[in-house]
Amino acid sequence: MKSILFILSIIFLFSCTEKPKELPFYGMSVVNSPLGLDTIFNPLPNFEFTNQMGTKVNNETFMGKAFVADFFFTSCPGICPKMTRNMLKIYDIYKEDVNFISHSVDPKRDSVEKLNTYANKVGIKNAETWHFVRAPKEEISKMADTYMVIAYEDSTVSGGFEHGGQFILVDENQFVRGFYNGLDDESVDRLITDIKLLLKEE
Repeated sequence: MKSILFILSIIFLFSCTEKPKELPFYGMSVVNSPLGLDTIFNPLPNFEFTNQMGTKVNNETFMGKAFVADFFFTSCPGICPKMTRNMLKIYDIYKEDVNFISHSVDPKRDSVEKLNTYANKVGIKNAETWHFVRAPKEEISKMADTYMVIAYEDSTVSGGFEHGGQFILVDENQFVRGFYNGLDDESVDRLITDIKLLLKEE
């Protein structure tokens, strides 16, 4: 009996002291400090886009609130519709707590009006929490590099643009905290769980 109580007490001790899972930080740089080489993590740089309502969207828009980002274009014949459906699944759960931003990789054709039509089509009637944004092509490429994903024009692929199917999780201080396959249900479910962890952390 004593041995059983001892084992149970050990299990209880470890269950109480085990640290909760923490999400990693991405986007690190190696810098030369007075103490030698050091690693720092970089938040997102300054950015500015225009959303489906014609409103400017920048770092201040998301300050103090986590967000999920992806890349798409409204005439995408491939992965975008499924990505949008999966993003809607996350949006329906966390729209009160988390913001969303979808970057168009086709600013030439994706005007503000076209983005607004697309947003309305998928059920997003305003841009308070989900921004469908456009910017000059070079700004979109720079943002993709910042997120550490691909997004570029490619005439050899269907639709004329190559972009990854990732969802990117960014925390309230604008550090990248996770990457998820927006086409894979298991990965999307992991994102849903990780958002909960991130909200607890904040």
